[in-house]
Amino acid sequence: MPARPEIERLYEQHAQPLYAFLLNFTRDEVDTHDLLQELFVKLARDPQLLAGVREERPFLIRLAHNAAIDLMRRRGTRERTKENFAAERISPFAPTSDPDEKVFRDELSAALGELPAEQRAVVHLKLWSGLTFEEIAATLEIPPNTAASRYRYGLDKLRGRLRPLYEEMKKAE
Repeated sequence: MPARPEIERLYEQHAQPLYAFLLNFTRDEVDTHDLLQELFVKLARDPQLLAGVREERPFLIRLAHNAAIDLMRRRGTRERTKENFAAERISPFAPTSDPDEKVFRDELSAALGELPAEQRAVVHLKLWSGLTFEEIAATLEIPPNTAASRYRYGLDKLRGRLRPLYEEMKKAE
């Protein structure tokens, strides 16, 4: 087992971004907590998993993504989960007291929830984790061009969905 401080360091540096990614992917807080715990227990039990890894974050995101996919397969609810994505309004954003900011965050969260899971994962990794398409491709085990296409299609859908809100906010200025 790795020394306790190493697991603590990994957790402190990566738990929050991994949680946000998993929540955006699974759309379920309980599953997200379970997957995050499973990931760090796996690392504690097998410290060699990180041996030779150059960049921890993309590697950990790949482990988290694979664990989430495995969970959906085990439960046999993949199709039902996809259908429920748009209906669930779980926000990856922190609460705010500013009413305009709250409206924007709620609309963005709803728009993200309407994206197909594959596009939502790429958009999240690009915008909130700051990964390159090459890093996203390696993390999700897809070709870089596929990552770029999913990102472009996801952004197009977000723009279309959020354009009326943007235009309304511009009029109010």
